[in-house]
Amino acid sequence: MNTVLPVVERTVPPLVLPESAREGLAGTPFGLYVHVPFCATRCGYCDFNTYTSDELGPGANRAEYAGTAIDELRRAARVLGPDLPTVSTVFVGGGTPTLLPAADLAAVLAEVHRLFPVAAEVEVTTEANPETVDLAYLSGLREAGFTRVSLGMQSAAEHVLAVLDRRHTPGRAVQAAHDARAAGFEHVNLDLIYGTPGETDADWAASLDAVLASPVDHVSAYALIVEEGTRLARRISRGELPMPDDDVLADRYEQADATLRRAGFDWYEVSNWATSDAARCRHNELYWANANWWGVGPGAHSHVGGLRWWNVKHPAAYADRLARGESPHADAERLDDDDRALETIMLGLRLREGLPLDLLSETGRRRAADAVVRGLLDEAAHATGRAVLTDTGRLLADALVRDLTD
Repeated sequence: MNTVLPVVERTVPPLVLPESAREGLAGTPFGLYVHVPFCATRCGYCDFNTYTSDELGPGANRAEYAGTAIDELRRAARVLGPDLPTVSTVFVGGGTPTLLPAADLAAVLAEVHRLFPVAAEVEVTTEANPETVDLAYLSGLREAGFTRVSLGMQSAAEHVLAVLDRRHTPGRAVQAAHDARAAGFEHVNLDLIYGTPGETDADWAASLDAVLASPVDHVSAYALIVEEGTRLARRISRGELPMPDDDVLADRYEQADATLRRAGFDWYEVSNWATSDAARCRHNELYWANANWWGVGPGAHSHVGGLRWWNVKHPAAYADRLARGESPHADAERLDDDDRALETIMLGLRLREGLPLDLLSETGRRRAADAVVRGLLDEAAHATGRAVLTDTGRLLADALVRDLTD
């Protein structure tokens, strides 16, 4: 029997946007993220802020969630106004956004258009689990104004999906990509995970081949990370599964990059490839540029002008705050110039364009010169004053970021 414990909240001051954070807000790219925290089942590797029906407890109603999210959108417009920023991207993530009816997602997007000025070429993305969508559902989203769909494929090997606790069949993601195209989506992404225990070289090659046989213009491929507290981590700690091998992960990445390049995909961020500039995920680029966005939903994070805040995690607590007319944020922090500079380096170095060397400290610039000698940063780019990862450098991007920012 599940026991739902009472949620004890501490008092948090109201969210107030400093005037300094408003400077330039109306004239800079701005994104909205909408978090949908519901999943049919919990994947063994996932540590996102998501909940199955059994985990929700009282006070969290999936059927009313769109209305609750709209309440926060209205609060966002009040806090950000009167000179509201123009929304250039909207990203609906999760969880599994497509567990909600398409009409609910359409209602949230319609409210965005009602509340905010919206760019003519706005990018509107939803994540989707392949088993939760069909042609009719995707057609409804496209008609509502969604322009991009990101499908969680993870693997084309049935036994790999089983280890990840994914429910869809190996071919379902590819069929969903075809359905998205048929529904009128110009931009379709498939997500892959590599390095799952039991995955072979042939499994990974088959997954890449399946992606390239589908009508996508964007691919994301992530190394499996074993997060503490997940079912996968417990299975590994008990010796049921081996820990992913770093050398195997590097080999998988190089294989993905070579295969995707031959098919006309170019990397633009360490884990992301696109067939053109138009196919890039502009919402994620906004994050990587350390720009401004408001995150709607339980556990969602926001950043505006150096002020960062995050919402309470549980859907019931989130809904209760909004029902009482209160801000759902749990806490906030003001980033100083050093904090923002550090984050700009950490995020910017992962991009194909790299970043200006003068953003680094004197020590960082010396280490960047050494990284050129070691083949991790591009020599020609360094000569023009930029730090740009080489192919080898991408394999060691996280370590190099730490080295340049310590």
